[in-house]
Amino acid sequence: MDAMRGYRRPVTAAKLADQLGVSERTIYRDIQTLAGLGAPLEGEAGVGYMLKTGFFLPPLMFGADELEALVLGARWVRRQGDDALAAAASNALAKIAAATPKDLRDDMAETSLWVPIGLDQQDASDIHVRPVREAIRYQHRLRMSYRDEHGAPSDRVVWPFALAYFEGKRLLAAWCEMRMAFRHFRIDRIAAVESLQQRYPARRHDLLKTWRQEHNLREDS
Repeated sequence: MDAMRGYRRPVTAAKLADQLGVSERTIYRDIQTLAGLGAPLEGEAGVGYMLKTGFFLPPLMFGADELEALVLGARWVRRQGDDALAAAASNALAKIAAATPKDLRDDMAETSLWVPIGLDQQDASDIHVRPVREAIRYQHRLRMSYRDEHGAPSDRVVWPFALAYFEGKRLLAAWCEMRMAFRHFRIDRIAAVESLQQRYPARRHDLLKTWRQEHNLREDS
């Protein structure tokens, strides 16, 4: 069940068996046992299984690799120039540490994996990260003053749906009303940005799906 809660869509017995290092027959047997005990499972053989929406599974103990992955990820987020996201990363780690059967705060503090401070230098564009991120969350149209790689200025209204974090750079993926096509914008080339507080006339999920298909990108699990 702990493995299954990592999937948003039905996962096959074959995939679970490979992940857990057991046979498919074992997975099918365990699924039947869990169902008989009243576990909130949905699905069927050949299609896949998943936990029912809204089910809460109490947290389990984290292994050493899992703990280091969480801490390293949070430390990387804190270097991205978005104060709100940095605070959220710290708060999330604190909640995880306090919610586990064993208090993990000391273990987290002693994790020797670090993101060097100078690796990702902050710049003036950092002030644009949060409004862009919030526009993606609420599916709002954005008005931007933008300069391309040659320094040519333009004013755009876009439908933002994804933000990629690279070392030192952030890249916005959006539908551009001026070009009537998907475009990518570097956050550090945005001179000014404001949310129009209007939902764009498409679903973010649909934009993301079409964009992934156009660029042959694998969907996140």
